[in-house]
Amino acid sequence: MRSVQYFSDEYLELCREMTPDQVIRFLDDFRQLHGVTARSKSRLISIKVPETLLNTFKMRAMLAGVPYQTQIKTLMKEWVTRSNPD
Repeated sequence: MRSVQYFSDEYLELCREMTPDQVIRFLDDFRQLHGVTARSKSRLISIKVPETLLNTFKMRAMLAGVPYQTQIKTLMKEWVTRSNPD
């Protein structure tokens, strides 16, 4: 049987006031602290991109020595974790 965890009203209020960046940082820190190293599940998506843009992106990724899909994921993560959202 799992134990029940209780949170104080002060703690819950503090959590409600967290920015998305603070939440992401907390979750990353928690994952590292507890040694959770399993990769998150990936999902196949479909997206329409102008062919010239995709070809140029692939070429730049190749010149940088990075698979283009990896570069897309890197850019997505950087955008999500930026401290000042646009």
